[in-house]
Amino acid sequence: MRKAQLYRYQIPVETGVILRHRRLKQREGLIVKLTEENQVGWGEIAPLPEFSQEDLSLAQQQTEQWLAKWLAGQQDNLDSYVPSVAFGLSCALAELNGELTEQGNYRAAVLCYGDPDELYAELNALEGEKIGKMKVGLYEANRDGLIANMLLKALPDLQLRLDANRGWTLEKAVKFAEKIANENKSRIQFIEEPCKTPELSRQFAQVSGIEIAWDETVREPNFVVKNEPNVTAIVIKPTLVGSLQKCIRLIEQAHQQGLSAVISSSIESSLGLTQLARLAQQYTPETTPGLDTLDLMQYQLIRPWKHSILPISDLDSPFVQEIML
Repeated sequence: MRKAQLYRYQIPVETGVILRHRRLKQREGLIVKLTEENQVGWGEIAPLPEFSQEDLSLAQQQTEQWLAKWLAGQQDNLDSYVPSVAFGLSCALAELNGELTEQGNYRAAVLCYGDPDELYAELNALEGEKIGKMKVGLYEANRDGLIANMLLKALPDLQLRLDANRGWTLEKAVKFAEKIANENKSRIQFIEEPCKTPELSRQFAQVSGIEIAWDETVREPNFVVKNEPNVTAIVIKPTLVGSLQKCIRLIEQAHQQGLSAVISSSIESSLGLTQLARLAQQYTPETTPGLDTLDLMQYQLIRPWKHSILPISDLDSPFVQEIML
C-alpha cells in the first residue's frame, strides 16, 4: 500500500541574503513524504530564485503529476522532470529503498560573510582542514581581492573557495587576481566561474595562475566532464542539476578525469542539507562539501543539522502547510 503526502514550507531567512539581483526574504519549497510497506522516504523540492530554471508553481505541478503516477504503481523517468523535482523525488525514493547512507559528511567550507572578528573566530575554531567559501563578483573586483587576500594573510592555514557566478569581465577578474599576493594564490582552491563565459574563465586561469571550477557550466545541456588545464573541480548543486542518479554520474565522470566533485547547497532547509551531506559522504567522502548555508535561515525543518542550535519546525509548524492530493 503506497501513500504520499505533500507539504509546502516558508522559512524566514536572515536579512541581507542577496541572490544575484534580488534580496531573499524567505525560503520556500515543498516536502514530499512517501510511505510503502512501513518504509518512509522524505524529499525536499526547493527551486532557488534567480538560479533555478523553474519556479515553485511549476515544481508543485510536476510533483503532483509524478505522485499521482507513483500512487497508481507507474514508473516514470525522473530525468524528464525539472531539476528540483527530480532531485527531491529521487531522494525520497532513495530513502524509501534504503539506498542513501545514514552517515553524513558534515565538514564545512565556512561561508565567509558578516563580522570579520566573528568569522576569524569561527575559522580558527575549525579542527583539521580549514576551508572558507566567499561570494565575489557582487561588488568591485578590487574590493573582493583585498578582502580575500586579507583573509588568507590573517589565517595562514586557510584555503579559500570563491564563487563569482560569472559576474566578472576578464578585465575585472584580472584586477581581482592582482590584489592577491603571489604567496597566497596557491591557497585559493578554485574560483567558480569567474567570468561571463567559460572561454574567458579559461583565459583568466591561464593569466592569473588561479585554478577554476565549473558550476553553471555543469548545468548546460551539452556539458562533458573533461580534464583540461587549470580546471580542478566541478561543483554539483543537486537542486539545480537533477536526480541523484544524474549527480552520481557526474561525480563518477569527474573522478575518472582526475577532477574533484564538490557537493554544494542551493540554500535548502536542514532536511535537504542532511541529505546532501549523506550524498557527499557516500560518493565524495574525501572532499569537503559546500553546505554551510543553514545559518542563513531562522529555523531548521524536520531534521536537525549536526551541531546547529536553531529551533526545529515540524509538520505542525505555522511555516508548513499540507497540500491535499
